[in-house]
Amino acid sequence: MSLLPPAAALPSALPATAPVRSPSAERLSRLTRHGLTVLPLLLIGGWALVDWRSVRDGAARLAAADPGWLLAALFFTCLGWLAAAVVRQGAIPERLPPGLLVASQFAAGAANHVLPASIGAHAVTLRFLQSQGIPLARGTASLALYSLVKPVAKTAVLIVFLVAFPGMLRLGELVPDDRTLLLVAGGVGVAFVVAGCLLAVVPALRRPAVCFLRTALTDARILHTRPSRVLALWGGAAATPLLQGSVIATVGFSLGLELSWAQVVFALLIASTAVGAVPAPGGIGPVDAALVFTMAAFGAPVGLATATVIAYRVITVWLPLLPGALVLSALVHRKVL
Repeated sequence: MSLLPPAAALPSALPATAPVRSPSAERLSRLTRHGLTVLPLLLIGGWALVDWRSVRDGAARLAAADPGWLLAALFFTCLGWLAAAVVRQGAIPERLPPGLLVASQFAAGAANHVLPASIGAHAVTLRFLQSQGIPLARGTASLALYSLVKPVAKTAVLIVFLVAFPGMLRLGELVPDDRTLLLVAGGVGVAFVVAGCLLAVVPALRRPAVCFLRTALTDARILHTRPSRVLALWGGAAATPLLQGSVIATVGFSLGLELSWAQVVFALLIASTAVGAVPAPGGIGPVDAALVFTMAAFGAPVGLATATVIAYRVITVWLPLLPGALVLSALVHRKVL
């Protein structure tokens, strides 16, 4: 005689138990979250100590500037964050919450000026997309599309300026020589060859690369069947350099710069195209030097052009940096990032 209970009396399934985390793991998780919350403020403090002279000189210049033009510069700076959020939305098929999206781009601006090559901004945006339920492959594909569309749109704006203002915008020595063009083309070619060799030799990289490429092409096709996404993606990307140039122009006008708006915007387009690929935090350094050079080539005094660029950096980088870091910390603390 069997001593086992009838089959009906047996439980159909054991109750699932949630994994219990040890107190040390909970403590480590809490410390990590608090550390990530404070990290942006620590990075800002360190960077302020390193670049304190530029902050001081820029603040001194702004103190004597025309306040009306400075308010216009702040207005165009805020529109720049809104344009960044519009482009991010245009690069993803899913609809994102507008308020959190704008807040994430404001926070990404702080991260972008700490890490080079837009790594900080992309990392913040990717974490935001994942918190909204976007898969990693799709989020990464949207970042790639965003990074591809921005230089293409900027080149289109540059061509429009060349056609619209052929006489006023003197290229002169701004045009690179054949040797520079060959070096740039050779560097791009070598990068593609190295990437192709890595994919061919390392099988572990091939599968995620193929998955990423398939997702990127599929999402790009879907996005370009939606007029609202096309307008947000390409319109926002084209508006970004115009808004940046408007900030520089209004800052320059507040200091007495006699160049026209078109010349200042064209100077920014040339400078960012020439050295924008140099991995510097937020483009600071190479783009600044190239921007001073291009404005001087259009007839601006070097000292005034330098003061304009420094004041522009104070308005677009240093003034929003602390609020942006606080927003970044708040988003991390609330697990939005």
